[in-house]
Amino acid sequence: MRPLQRLAAGLATAAPRIGDTKVPMSLFEKDAYINYQRIEDNLAVIRERLRRPLTLSEKIVYGHLDDPHNQDVERGVSYLKLRPDRVACQDATAQMALLQFMSAGMDTAAVPTTVHCDHLIEAQVGGVKDLQRAIDINKEVYDFLATATAKYGLGFWKPGSGIIHQIILENYAFPGGLMIGTDSHTPNAGGLGMVACGVGGADAVDVMAGIPWELKCPKVIGVNLTGKISGWTTPKDVILKVAGILTVKGGTGAIVEYRGPGVESLSCTGMATICNMGAEIGATTSLFPFNRRMVDYLNATKRHEIAQYAQRFAHNLTGDEGAEYDQNIEINLSELEPHINGPFTPDLATPLSKFATEVKKSKWPEELKVALIGSCTNSSYEDMSRSASIAQEAADHGLQVKSKFTITPGSEQVRSTIERDGQIGVFENVGGLVLANACGPCIGQWDRRDVKKGEPNSIITSYNRNFTGRNDANPATHAFVASPDIVTAMAFAGDLTFNPMKDTLIGADGKPFKFSDPSGFELPPRGYDPGQDTFQPPPADRASVNVAVDPKSDRLQLLQPFEPWDGKTPTDLPILIKVKGKCTTDHISAGGPWLKYRGHLQNISQNLLIGAINSENGEPNKVKNQFTGEYDSVPQTAAYYKSKGVKWVVIGDHNYGEGSSREHAALEPRYLGGLAIIVRSFARIHETNLKKQGMLALTFTNPEDYDKIRPDDKVDILGLESFAPDKNLTLVAKHVDGTKDEISLSHSFNEGQIEWFKAGSALNLMATKAKQ
Repeated sequence: MRPLQRLAAGLATAAPRIGDTKVPMSLFEKDAYINYQRIEDNLAVIRERLRRPLTLSEKIVYGHLDDPHNQDVERGVSYLKLRPDRVACQDATAQMALLQFMSAGMDTAAVPTTVHCDHLIEAQVGGVKDLQRAIDINKEVYDFLATATAKYGLGFWKPGSGIIHQIILENYAFPGGLMIGTDSHTPNAGGLGMVACGVGGADAVDVMAGIPWELKCPKVIGVNLTGKISGWTTPKDVILKVAGILTVKGGTGAIVEYRGPGVESLSCTGMATICNMGAEIGATTSLFPFNRRMVDYLNATKRHEIAQYAQRFAHNLTGDEGAEYDQNIEINLSELEPHINGPFTPDLATPLSKFATEVKKSKWPEELKVALIGSCTNSSYEDMSRSASIAQEAADHGLQVKSKFTITPGSEQVRSTIERDGQIGVFENVGGLVLANACGPCIGQWDRRDVKKGEPNSIITSYNRNFTGRNDANPATHAFVASPDIVTAMAFAGDLTFNPMKDTLIGADGKPFKFSDPSGFELPPRGYDPGQDTFQPPPADRASVNVAVDPKSDRLQLLQPFEPWDGKTPTDLPILIKVKGKCTTDHISAGGPWLKYRGHLQNISQNLLIGAINSENGEPNKVKNQFTGEYDSVPQTAAYYKSKGVKWVVIGDHNYGEGSSREHAALEPRYLGGLAIIVRSFARIHETNLKKQGMLALTFTNPEDYDKIRPDDKVDILGLESFAPDKNLTLVAKHVDGTKDEISLSHSFNEGQIEWFKAGSALNLMATKAKQ
């Protein structure tokens, strides 16, 4: 054989590489390709190092390591440096993320990034009018986002396009991808086999600037699904059940990985529902293995190439046989009954068969005032068509809803499709109100007028989160979470004790009837109708774009760098507030009417901790100024300390900062002069957000030491001159009576995060390095 022939023969027998095929990440980004080759190459290194079977989440996470050869990999211990495929931001958090990105001195984002307008649209009278009102009220914010995205090469989804997580699922999520998003329900994309994590804006800025994303190596919780889902039981009931098992903090530091034969009975959008609400158990994210239902959804959303590419890569899109999990949960879908969770917390899970008894026993208001379906959690075509089947059956018996009934389509594509296919007509025919394609009441964007503030009442939603006052700012509203099926059926009863699986309603003819099992289509038989085009791609000429920020605006404010640490031991720090009990990011930085100030740090800081309960008096937003002795609001007291050049600390309880990913809950205490947040335990995202802003996020080594702190103490924090990973600090609590307690404080700072603290913030450090 001649030399050239031998060479040709050798080339002919070489195995093709998965990376030899170039498949765009989305239909909107033709020059950004899915990088399965990186996963393949990384896993070859990791398998050689670990020599054990890998879970699916490990395959995807380790497949995105920045340096697989030298990265320490130990679940729950190591800090991983990762290279996400993309970034997604919603409009409320994008404002601050883009303002920070502008401060970093970059001219374009290093990875594909999109911004979605969904959080600033208040539900008032109905979709069309509410949307137009929002466009008028928020014009300067939308102009800023439109020009900033154009300037820096980002995709922009205009108001009315839909909720970020639905737009991502329909257009950008893909099996095996890694995405971070500035919203806590980013894990929704796990329904398409993607590791998608909610983060603060500062993390998003890092990735947009080409810096690896840092994540504590997640533990893995395995949920094995057997049996088959049917009847009134829906995918939502899976996560309602899991939330009851794990509680709001049981998933902290872990990825929840679903597997088992039961997965085959779930639709792709149903799997997304489960992953979406996984945020409520504190999970880093949740995901499902690649399967035929994902292929069906990708094909239905015109992403045939991605479906085929994923099928070729399927060996790395499921967990290995024999992979070990840190915790195992078993759920038989054939035996799972519908659940209703709440009130006031998403992990109080009650089976439907026991719910009426629980309502009476707990003296929850039985009359159901409002039933709300939709949101990013449950607004798929399948959800809407099943709910419409229930509404149509009620209409056939001559019934109208007894409760107020609202419907929130998740995207313009879903809205347009269910309008074409008749579901919207069914909802409106029975008295339903269709809201804008936006977050709306789910995040407190609801101008509710049917009850007075403080009036006890009950509502039920198909949303994901039901903390006190979240939906309507009324702390007396008892909010319950269920599937859209249960919510819709209850709207016709107007009563929380109604069980549609066994109870009857009286039709217009005076005869009793019982609802049939709901039915619907997983995907629209006639395909999706895209509706109005609401996407703005980056322009070819970005240099000529001017970013719109009015210096006199009360909605937007360019950022000033925080002061670096002065190198001194902090002494005699007052306690701004000792928080008692649950303190979510809603308590720390309220949503609702405050959303309009998300781009103006000075203004939004006026809501700092106004919802937190002061342990001294059991009241919210009433703390003693330790210098004047007068009581004032939390933000006013913090501002007073700042004006005197006095740093302060906050003392918190368990799972401090759970809930939304909003980084304003970290920016505000930093802006108003805080130095440290010291708690029994943190929620993951909030702890990272605090570190990014140069705050000391510290925990009591012994959680019981929380009880030793008195609200009027002055405290010293010792050990910062030798601040190092795994080395505890000491809190000296000096009491008014002259006694003191020395208390050990733990932390999870690594070397890089300590540099953030010393520099004043991660952004300060980034800007310094960019200038060098």
